[in-house]
Amino acid sequence: MLKLNASYSKKVPADTEYSSQSYHASVEVELPDGLTPEQLNAKIRETFALVRDSVEVELHNEPVNTQTSNVPPLPISPAQPQQNKSAYSKNGKPADTFASAKQIKFLLDLAKQNGYTPDQLKARFNVSALEDLSRTQCSRAIDILNGKAA
Repeated sequence: MLKLNASYSKKVPADTEYSSQSYHASVEVELPDGLTPEQLNAKIRETFALVRDSVEVELHNEPVNTQTSNVPPLPISPAQPQQNKSAYSKNGKPADTFASAKQIKFLLDLAKQNGYTPDQLKARFNVSALEDLSRTQCSRAIDILNGKAA
């Protein structure tokens, strides 16, 4: 039996000068023996995403149950996640890399202002975590939420 510990912490500025608020979550799970490296990696990513998303939900004061939301569907057409996340694609041209932390934070802030949750964004782009969005996907979502794209 394997034990997997996943934890995520985030510190954000508070209302008063020179102060901050800290958010933290951790979980320990047991994994069965005999997992392939791919299965183990998938379980690690899944567990970490769960912990990270829990902190983000608390941080953005979003309801955990998004099924009862009266917010209209996110006006972003779904896109397939990028499979090749290397710096260059096979033809030697730059590949679309992951969205930056600043892009994701800005997207989350815009989504919150427009009444959308991270879960709705993830579902729309078919990703398990917003950090899996490509720069292009994140940029398109930002433009749409800003009213700059159709």
